[in-house]
Amino acid sequence: MSETAAPGPAPVPSSGTVHWIGAGLSTGGGLAALCAAADRVRLWHRTEERAGRALAGLGLTGRAEPRAYTPRALAAELAPGDVVVSMLPAPEHAELLAACVRGRAHFACSSYVSDAVLDQLPAATAAGVVVLTEAGLDPGIDHLFAHGLIARARAEIGADTAAEVSLTSYCGGVPAVPNDFRYRFSWAPAGVLNALRSPARYIEAGAETTAPRPWEVTRPHVVDGEPFEVYPNRDSVPFVAQYGLPPAWKPQTFVRGTLRLSGWLDAWQPVFAELREGDDRRIAELAQELATRYPTTDADRDRVILAVTLDVQAAGGRTWSGRYLLDMEGDAEESAMARCVSRTLAVGVRGILRDALRPGLHRAAETPERSEEWLAELAGEGIDFTLRTDG
Repeated sequence: MSETAAPGPAPVPSSGTVHWIGAGLSTGGGLAALCAAADRVRLWHRTEERAGRALAGLGLTGRAEPRAYTPRALAAELAPGDVVVSMLPAPEHAELLAACVRGRAHFACSSYVSDAVLDQLPAATAAGVVVLTEAGLDPGIDHLFAHGLIARARAEIGADTAAEVSLTSYCGGVPAVPNDFRYRFSWAPAGVLNALRSPARYIEAGAETTAPRPWEVTRPHVVDGEPFEVYPNRDSVPFVAQYGLPPAWKPQTFVRGTLRLSGWLDAWQPVFAELREGDDRRIAELAQELATRYPTTDADRDRVILAVTLDVQAAGGRTWSGRYLLDMEGDAEESAMARCVSRTLAVGVRGILRDALRPGLHRAAETPERSEEWLAELAGEGIDFTLRTDG
């Protein structure tokens, strides 16, 4: 994974030590990959005993050191050039990043960049600290796919050619064997519910639009003949610029969203009724109820689908279309979600260990060239995907 040199402070040289914080549902083969790449790995969990059990479950006993996590305990062991990998909920990232800046350690996570993290970037950059974000599945691999498609379309159509474009990026973790609930929790239920409570902004029919309740604009979506349901999430509009869409190309549709099994909208109607009326306390209670009612067990299997499609209609009638598709099922060793999130994150952390990244903010993909390098590494990590183009 090469990087173009840029002016600014040099990064704190890597110490070779990785601190992996948290061992939840998204921790998988990426931790094993880092045990092979780093000089030392410490897994921090609620207790040392639980960290040890997590390592045993991953077949990593003796390859990583179990630790009981508290901010103070981590700070006591943090050294300049260490890498802190946060698998904690996004609201906890800012505190970890602050500890990294104080200790001149690097930081990595798979979550979107928050305002609290952005506020610390000047101090992190000045301290020589690398801040890697959006390096999981969604966000993460979806960015890689989008950059790759746009680069191919630019090469075929031309960046200066007037064109109308449609980009859709839909990702979902679902049960491999459909259940009545039409869903399998692959991350904390509270996070799932709160994401649904957040308005979504996207482009449709050439205009920006906002859905206060994203599920209310759920629509059918077919992937290779299989019916699904999709809805927009978060704010898609900034990614028009982030993905490098040429100014001459006018997005008619630009949506980053969530994919669910067909029938999900009907199955979740009781949940939506609670989301409309419930306060924060009630939604927290509902999350606990759903976790109990629909537990994630070792016996069930998950499935991850990520479909990113770009269609370009250029002036003069010329067209180009392309699609990346990732469709993967988990197995007894590792869930599909854990494989995609943790192994993608490990690719980025290996770059930090090699001193390949400059201080400051990085995402999984910021250039087409870097996207191709990441995708090549992921293919070698067992992340299978297909690319189809026409035009």
